[in-house]
Formats: sequence, C-alpha cells, structure tokens
Amino acid sequence: MTLGLFAGFGIELEYAVVDAQTFAVRPVVDELLRRFAGRWTGDHEDGPIAWSNELALHVVELKTNGPAPALRGVAAQFQTSLLRLERELGDMGARLLPGGMHATMDPAREFVRWPHDYADVYAAYDRIFDCRGHGWSNLQSCHLNLPFADDDEFGRLHLAARALLPLLPALAASSPFCEGRFTGWLDWRLQVYRHNQERIPRIAGLVVPEPVATRAAYFAEILEPIWRDIEPFDPDRILREEWLNSRGVVAKFFRDALEIRVLDVQEHPAADLAICALVTGVLRALCEQRWCDTGALAALPTAELAAVLWRVARDGDQAMIDHAGLLRALGFAPAARPAIAVWRALAERVLPDVGGLDPELTTPLQTILAQGPLARRMLAAAGEQPDPAALRSLQAQLADCLRGGVSFGA
Repeated sequence: MTLGLFAGFGIELEYAVVDAQTFAVRPVVDELLRRFAGRWTGDHEDGPIAWSNELALHVVELKTNGPAPALRGVAAQFQTSLLRLERELGDMGARLLPGGMHATMDPAREFVRWPHDYADVYAAYDRIFDCRGHGWSNLQSCHLNLPFADDDEFGRLHLAARALLPLLPALAASSPFCEGRFTGWLDWRLQVYRHNQERIPRIAGLVVPEPVATRAAYFAEILEPIWRDIEPFDPDRILREEWLNSRGVVAKFFRDALEIRVLDVQEHPAADLAICALVTGVLRALCEQRWCDTGALAALPTAELAAVLWRVARDGDQAMIDHAGLLRALGFAPAARPAIAVWRALAERVLPDVGGLDPELTTPLQTILAQGPLARRMLAAAGEQPDPAALRSLQAQLADCLRGGVSFGA
C-alpha cells in the first residue's frame, strides 16, 4: 500500500556487539541471530521490531517491522526488543554498545565481514573499496524513513530533507572518539563516511544531494551516473541497485520512501526517536511551505549546504550557522547563530504540531536541547585526552544507558 507524506515511519537503529568485560567488538551477530531463528539468517522478526545483520559481523540492526503509523510508542518497542537481545548476549559474554562509532576499535585487526546471505554484495564492496576502514566497519547510525505517494510529495520531501540535512549533527553527533583519541570532530562517523568510497566519488557525491524533485530526474542525474561510474569495477552488476547511492538522504523508489542517513545512533532508543520526532516536525513544516516555497529550497546550492554540514559535523551544537539562504528557508532573519539555538527555536515552533509527542521522548529531547548532542556529553565525561580507563568507563556508562533506557548526562 502506498503511503502519503508522514503517514508512516521506518526507524533503523544499529548497535555494536562488544565483550561484556573488555568492550572490544565481538563478531558474533550471526550466532546471535541463529540462536533466535534456529538457522543461519540475516533477519529475524521480533513482533513490531525486526533484527538484521550489517556488513560488519559485530553490528546488529533493529528496525520497525514495516512502517509504523506513528512515532508514539515506538521507542518502548525498541527498548523491549533490544533487552531480549541483551539477555541472550549476556549468555555469550557480550552486550550491546550504542554510539556512532566504537571509540577504540582497530578495523585492520578486528573487522570481520558478514559471511552469509548477501555475502556476494559485501564481497564486492570489499574488493572495490577495502572495507577495513572505519567508514565501513566502524559506524552505527539511525536511519529515518519517510514515505511519499507521488512525484509531488517526493519533490517536496526531498528538497526539504536536503535543506535540513546540514543541521542534523547538531542534534545527533555521538562519535567524537576514534582509535582511543578525540578526533576534533563531534561527528567523526560522517567524516569517515564521506571518504569511504573516494575511489568512485559520485557514489556519495557531496553527501548533501542535488536538488532534484522528480523520479525521472533522480534516475537521470543521480542513479544512472553512479551506475555508469561503477560498471568497470562491477562487471557482474551486483551493486547496480538504488541502495548503492550513499548520499546523506537517499530515495528508495522500490518502496516509495526517503531515507535520512546522517544521524548517529544515540545512547537509547527514546533519544533517537526524540530526534526523529523533532526532525519530522520541521520537515512537515517545510513540505507545507510554512516559511518558504519549494523554489527557495531548490535554489540552495548543494556545495554551500555541504560546507554547512561539515562545519556542524565538526562543531556540533556550537557550530555557527550564517548561511543567509538556509536561515531564511527556516524562517529566521539572516543573522548568524549557534546551531543549537536554531534547533531550540524550531522545537518551539513545531513540537505542538507533532501529533501527541510520546511522553518517553520529552526528557531525551530536553537533554539534547539543553546540554547538546551526546558527543558533547561524552567529551565532558571522558575529556579531550582520555586514557584507556576513561574510555572503558565511558563505554560502560553508555552500555548501561542503553540497557536502562536513560539519557547520558540527563
């Protein structure tokens, strides 16, 4: 059944499986899923939530089992489901760890590729790009999927999402550490993600997508050029699919949905859902042309939006937003202000319109708007020059937040 704008929500949350004592990654997701399904599989349904594998054998994804009609109650469903995984992992001497990246993983030494179904796809990626890098093997994200019914709805949603994309790390950054060090970025996951396919640059483009507004234009300007560029490396056309496109927001026409991919996963599902609720409220306002028309959104230059995105990925909530066109599109006067100030004002405008905001999302959202993204709070806890003990303590606290369903630093 085709769903119209904001008539359904698909949420995907990725977590690392780690040793319960050392917090080193444990490549055991195939065994974890086998214990529930009774066979080797990359998918298992747990009522309203489904579980699946990812490229790296230590990463498990939890997702809504089909589109949810509303965001209310979804966080509790995720929490219940992940606790089932936690109990089984406990018997395996492991547990789940949230956050956009593992702070101490060495991919060259610890990465193990998923060996079962879709192994040919993963092998093709590995052969072409070498998936031992952090941008492939060490990143966990939250994906927000929103449906569209026709070209008009796709165009409005795509233009709105590409305009808002640069501001999202100010809410969701949770990856300040890599290989035991502070990277200087609050969202290092996006920095490694943007470079992971540099051999064929068109696949990710500028991460912020081009301002296309129809299905035909999307295929002509984005997908077909990507497929042409990869063909010499992929003669069997294993990767000639819509999902090869790695921009920060991508169209999935095979299910008539747009997928936003630049959100780091948070310390517990209610925090992810809180961000998704706020983002959805702003996207709805942009699709309704509350502050500007779609022409103004389409006119925002891709390269300039990308420059804002990398500033916000680095500095998070404290990044200064001074792009006059973007500020006007969001209903602000063209005067520079911190990214978190933009989000606080947007929250005041749109949250009453987010139908019946789930009470479970209130505290996580208040924490983010008051204290900044999770990465900011992680830095406050571990410091900019953490030693191994400080990072292990931080990982233990984050894992406990996930298990307990509570915000870090609330």
